[in-house]
Parts: sequence; structure tokens; C-alpha cells
Amino acid sequence: MGFSFSSIRFGYLKLTFLLLVSSILFGFFATPVDSSALKPKTEHGCSALKHFHDYQSKCAYLKTIDPCAGQGLIDYLSLLYCNFEKFPLLGQSLLFLWLLALFYVLGHTASEYFCSSLESLSKLLKLSPTVAGVTLLSLGNGAPDLFASLVSFMGESKGTYDVGLNTVVGGSSFVTCVVVGIISISLRSRRVRIERSAFIRDVCFFCAAIGSLGLILVYGKINLWGALGFCSLYAVYVAFVYLSWRFGGEGGEFDLESVHKRGSSLSEPILQRDDLVHDERVEDVVVVNDHQRYYLKLVVWVMTLPIYLPRTLTIPVVSEAKWSKPTAVASVTLAPVLLSFLWNWKRSPTSFEAGIVYLTGCLIGIALGLTALATTKKSNPPKKWLLPWLAGGFVMSMTWSYISAQELVALLTSLGYIFGVSPSILGLTVLAWGNSIGDLITNVTMALHDGDEGAQVAVSGCYAGPIFNTLFALGISLVGCAWEVYPTSIVIKTDPRLLESLGFLVIGLVWSFLVLFSNRMRLGGVMGVGLLVIYLVSLSIRIVQTVGDSY
Repeated sequence: MGFSFSSIRFGYLKLTFLLLVSSILFGFFATPVDSSALKPKTEHGCSALKHFHDYQSKCAYLKTIDPCAGQGLIDYLSLLYCNFEKFPLLGQSLLFLWLLALFYVLGHTASEYFCSSLESLSKLLKLSPTVAGVTLLSLGNGAPDLFASLVSFMGESKGTYDVGLNTVVGGSSFVTCVVVGIISISLRSRRVRIERSAFIRDVCFFCAAIGSLGLILVYGKINLWGALGFCSLYAVYVAFVYLSWRFGGEGGEFDLESVHKRGSSLSEPILQRDDLVHDERVEDVVVVNDHQRYYLKLVVWVMTLPIYLPRTLTIPVVSEAKWSKPTAVASVTLAPVLLSFLWNWKRSPTSFEAGIVYLTGCLIGIALGLTALATTKKSNPPKKWLLPWLAGGFVMSMTWSYISAQELVALLTSLGYIFGVSPSILGLTVLAWGNSIGDLITNVTMALHDGDEGAQVAVSGCYAGPIFNTLFALGISLVGCAWEVYPTSIVIKTDPRLLESLGFLVIGLVWSFLVLFSNRMRLGGVMGVGLLVIYLVSLSIRIVQTVGDSY
């Protein structure tokens, strides 16, 4: 294999250090919560908006209360009701367009920057392929759910925890029912056989995760030690996978890079920078008389520039294919400035304190920029001191993912108040679908075009991803909240409908288990159709219940 236990152990220590630093960083940005932080808002707060019938009265009422969705940079309710009174349809349309843009930014940041940093880190830390697959690859694929969950639980706005819970449950249901169902139906004629031991392992651990979450919801509260125990179940899963691969020969060679390339090829930017930066390519377009295509790309590039440029100038990238010395120098210079802005925005310091923070950020940025300018080459990325570059890209991609998730959760919560829809149903559907669409495209494509091995990896990913989101993403959120109120417990209101969704999730797992074993572990149409029916029934019941509450 080419790796030793000492190198793996040293790699784990460095990776743990990076994750710890990143957690501390976001802990600074997150607003502390109190013992009632997970209790929903009362009827006298933002829910009272439904009693007002015109934009002017709603605007006046919003000025008398705290922001209803305070996670993000923008107060979307005030923006709509105080600025679009004469053009309500235009205001709502702009919010929906911004929602699509946020989904794109969150998914693209995870795919283009976050996963790229994780790939390079896995090589630098010399992690085994299997461990990299169930840790770094799951972290990359689950990044949108992870940050949405963190924002929902630890954000400034109280009462959005139900968005995080329903997003995790909704995403897990979508992936294990819809994605697995589509794969099963698509491969019914090929009679692909799934590895028995890996399937039993994944389903059993996922059932344990769902059961643990159900106990937390029924009990209604959890302390720091309980949250740590819940989150540590994922470490047990990773250890079990590694031991199965190491001593049981299970899983074969898992190529993290090839899987990411397969996913990133489906989520490339609408227009690559090089299409416009290099004059030679522009001339080639003119030679082949493809003016219309070029100008269409130009329009799209200009429209996406405000979304693309800020991340390019603040996230260091050191890959061979994307290396640009001017961009690299600019990114390490401006990244500390962005972090200082976020620090001041969250902490609301005095003008003197804010000035000190900005001055510190600028000085650090200038020092890093001059160092990068003097130590890097124009032709290729640096070969020495690669860990600081990768760590910087890792932290800044996490920062942008967190910012995007903040805005996304804030906007979804605001849309819930605008249209009288529970934010929890939006988390179960819109946010869960948006975060899971990448899994759908990547896993189905892998299953269809990479043979039996690709189908095995795709199906395993459909269970490893939800396990990560349930135990790690949700667990980290619970640990963060419990840490703030230690030694008391955080209170989570029991939601019978969320328990119903968990029940349907278990039914889907049991159906897959029974059908696969009766069919000698072969994927088939019966399994796929059954999973789709289970998901549609669960979703229909939840929507009917939500509609009934509005009357």
C-alpha cells in the first residue's frame, strides 16, 4: 500500500489540529446560546406577522422587534416589506433568484474549493484510501448539510434548530430512498450484486444513528457528554470501516481523487476564467466563427462575476490546474481582511476595537502577501511549505461555506414567515433537496458508467453520507450548543412529525434490507419503486399536516 501506521497516526494528528483550529475559528464567529436557545419563537414575535395584512404595517412591526432571521448579513423580511410595497411580486422574485444563487455558491464552494483542499490534505497526510473515503470525502460531500446544521443550531436567531434537524432527516430520506431507488431502477437489467458485509455494516450503523437521534428527540434534552457520545459514534463507524478494510480485505482500493473528479466535473463553473483571460482562446473562438457562443458566455461570466470573484480573491488554491500567482498573492492578502470583517460583524465592538481588528487583519494580510510574492513562482504552485497553503484554503473554504449557509438558512426562515410555511418543512424539502442534488447526480452517474464497482461505491456512498450528516454534522452542532450552556442541558422540543419522518426513514432501510436479501443482494426495480413510494408517502403526509396547520 505504501503507507505505515506511523505516517497515518501523524497525519491524523495534523488533521485533528486543522479541524480544531477551524472549530475554534467558527466558535468565535458564532453567537453564544443560552439554555433556552433551542426553544422556538413565541407567537408574540415573528409569528405575529401573519396577523398583519399589508406591507406597511408589517414593516412598522418589524422595526419594533429583533430580526426574525438574524443569522445572515441581510434582513430579508425588512428588505421585502419596507422596500417593495408597490412591487411585491418583484421583491419575491428577487428573493427566489437569490435563493438559487445561494444554493449554487454553497454547493460550488464545497465542490470546487473544499473538496479540492481535502484531496490535497489526504495526500499530504498520507491517509489510507478507505479512511480518506469515509472521513474526508464524506466531509466534502456533506459540507452543505454540516454548515446548514451549524448555522441552524448555533446561529444568532433563536428557534431555527428545527430547520437543521429537518434538513438532516430530509436529506437522509432523499438520499437513501430517492437516490438509491433511482440507482436500483436504472440498474435493474444489469442485476448488479451489492457486497453483503458492507451493506449490513452501513445499514446497522445508520439504524443506530437514527435510534440515537430518536431517543434525543423523545427525551427532549441533552447535555455536553451526551452530545459528545452521539458525535463519537461516527468515530466508531470510521474505525470499524478501517478495520474491515485493513484486516478483512473489504472495499478494495478507494480512489478519493477519482470520485471527486467525477463529482466536480458535474459542478464546474458555468464559465471558466481561462475562457476570457487568455487572448489565444478568444482568437480561437473567432476563428471557428463561434461569436454567439462566446458572447453568451461573456454575459453569463459578467452575471456570475459578483458570486465568483470574492471567493477567488480570498480562498488560496495551490493545485497545478488552477495555479495563478497574482490570484494566490491576492487571496492570502485579502483572506485575513475578510476574517477581521466577520469578527467585527459578529461581535459588534466599539469603533476603536473594530479599528484594531481591521488594522491587525490588514497587517497580517500584507505580511502574508509579501511572503507569497517572494516565495512562489509564476509557472507552478509551491512545493515546499504546502501545509500552510492547504490549511489556508481549507479554513477559507469553510468560512465561505459557513457564510453561504448563514444566508441560506436566514432566507429560508424568512420565506417561511412570508408565505406562512413552517421553516421546518422548508428544511425537510427545499434545503434538503438543494444539498442532496449533488449526491443524486454524482452517485447515479457513477453507478451507470463505472460498472459494478462504481455501483458498489455509489450505493455505499448513499449510506455513508447520511451517517456522516446525522452523527457528525448534527453531533457537532449539538456539542457546540451544549458547550455554551455546560453543565446544564439544552432543551429540544419534541416534534412528533419529525419522529414520523424518522420512522419512515427506518421503514425505507428495512425495505432495502429485506428486498436485497430476498434477491441475493441484487439491485432491482421492486426495491427502487418501493423506496420511491415510501419517500412520497412520507413527504405527502408531512405536507398535508403542514397545510392543515395553516387553516
